[in-house]
Amino acid sequence: KPDLILFLLKLCVSSQPITDSQRLFSIAVSRVQHLHLLAQRRFSEFESSLQTEEQRQLNKIFLQDFCNSDYIISPIDKHETQRSSVLKLLSISYRLVESWEFSSRSLSGGSAPRDQISPKLSELKTGILLLIRANQDGAEMFSDSSALQLAPYGNYYQSLGADESLRRTYELLACFKKDMHKVETYLTVAKCRLSPEANCTL
Repeated sequence: KPDLILFLLKLCVSSQPITDSQRLFSIAVSRVQHLHLLAQRRFSEFESSLQTEEQRQLNKIFLQDFCNSDYIISPIDKHETQRSSVLKLLSISYRLVESWEFSSRSLSGGSAPRDQISPKLSELKTGILLLIRANQDGAEMFSDSSALQLAPYGNYYQSLGADESLRRTYELLACFKKDMHKVETYLTVAKCRLSPEANCTL
């Protein structure tokens, strides 16, 4: 089935550019919306398992902390997002998704196939890459991508004490939710750009 999906995505890009790009954008937006919902659900479930004081302390710590993906330069607000080119939004989205390839192994959406996070991220990354190739003239956009290998989330995979492990899990889930929201926003705006008559206001 994944091979069939990949074949169809490639077919979309190779035939009628405008119509097929819109179709491919729709698939990508749908996939990231599903991932964002999974991220929200996982985060809510984790928060509900905490004591009130634990929630307050973790939220306070997270507000002072940064996600690894914050090193990926992205629009600072909705106005800059709307001014960004389609290719720029696609490139940032690709890098955000790519930054979760390793860490997503610790995120389990559930036992059902549609709730598995890592395969969904891989499919989304493939779709975004096809969109980039369909919208760029050269390969300069990824000239430095090999250098952009973000480290896993701190010492998340080391043996940690109970409190530290709790904080790392909270940070991981909160950052994943934050990044999927970003990707959903960027892909939605980029998709809207293909329809000149549409209102792309955030």
